Formats: sequence, C-alpha cells, structure tokens
Amino acid sequence: MSNNQDVQSASRQASDTDRDLGPAMMNGVRCRCPRCGEGKLYRKYLKIADSCEQCGLDYSHHRADDLPAYVAITIVGHILVGGLLHFQSGPEIAAWIYLAILIPLAVILPLLMLPSIKGAIVGMQWARRLHGF
Repeated sequence: MSNNQDVQSASRQASDTDRDLGPAMMNGVRCRCPRCGEGKLYRKYLKIADSCEQCGLDYSHHRADDLPAYVAITIVGHILVGGLLHFQSGPEIAAWIYLAILIPLAVILPLLMLPSIKGAIVGMQWARRLHGF
C-alpha cells in the first residue's frame, strides 16, 4: 500500500512540475492565462493583469521587456521587404504609392501583433519557469 501511495505522490508531483510549452504559448497568443486558458492575460492593451481571474495565477513576476517588440519588428520587416520586392518585380509604381501602402502597414501590423506575441512570450516564460513563474 505504501508503494502505491509513493507512485501516486510522484505522479502528482510530476504533473505539478510539468508544463507544456505549446499549449501555454497558444493560450498566450489568444491573450489568455497560460495555465488555465480561461482568464484574461491583459487588463489593458499591453498591460498584464495582476493575476488570472479564473485560476489565480500570479502574473506580477512576468518580464517580457523588449522581446515582443523585436519579434514584431522582425516579422513586419520580412513582410514589408517581401511586399517591396514584389512591387519592384512588376510594372513601375510611383513612390507615393509605396508610401501610401507600406507606411500604414509598418504602423498597423506591429500594433495588431504585439498582444499575441507578448502573450506567447509570457506563456513561454510560465512553461519554462522563467522570471519568477
């Protein structure tokens, strides 16, 4: 009987320590709690809530810092350079058309991506026990 209790205890401890990276990051992309996937991750646009209203996970130790911005810039840069190269391979287009298309994209795309990217990074930090999680 003691051996069975030891196995159950070890199983319970393993489940408490195992955190799947993929689901935690996907919950973050959806701007939800990395642990339960139900509670809201943000209280404002990019302000992380103090804790999850569903499971009580404390977010106060999270530190994404500048990584979400760097990731967004890298992604948007590749999209814009690809678009620019595509425009250049066709008929000649006036410079004002480039500006009218690419500048709004350069501003809007990162703003749309940042919450999901930051959520994924917070999910990764939680799954890998980084920065106090």
